[in-house]
Amino acid sequence: MTGTPKTKTDQFKSISQTKSADSKKFITCITDALLEKKAREVVLLDVRDLTTLTDYFIVCHGTSETQIRALANNVLDKTTEVLGEKAWKKEGMEARRWIILDYVNIVVHIFNEEKRNYYGIERMWNDALKTEYADDENE
Repeated sequence: MTGTPKTKTDQFKSISQTKSADSKKFITCITDALLEKKAREVVLLDVRDLTTLTDYFIVCHGTSETQIRALANNVLDKTTEVLGEKAWKKEGMEARRWIILDYVNIVVHIFNEEKRNYYGIERMWNDALKTEYADDENE
C-alpha cells in the first residue's frame, strides 16, 4: 500500500464545509452551551500528552436531574446548530446522574455533584493541563 500515513488531526477532519475540525471552536461552543444553562465548575482537561483515548475532557456538574439533562441537550443542540457536529456516542441520558457526550477528540462529562466527587475525573487526570471556566455563582 502506498500513500501518506494519516496523523491524528487528519483522522478527525470533517467532510462537510459547514463542519469544524477546529478544537478551539468546538471547546468554546461546548463550554458556552454549558455555561448558558448554568453548569457548575466547568473544567477543560487537556489530555493529549497523557492518553490516546481523546484530546480533551470537559467536566462539569448540575444541581438537579432536570438541569443535567438540559445541559446535555444544550450541548447537543449547539454543536449541531453552530458547528454541524453530532455526538458520536451518548451515555446516561436516561439516568441523568452522569452523562457522557463523546465527540471523539472531545469527551464531555456532565455529573451530579455527588457522582463527580465520587469518580474524581480531575483527580484521575491530575497531570492534565487544566482550564477552569467561571460560572455566574463564582463571579
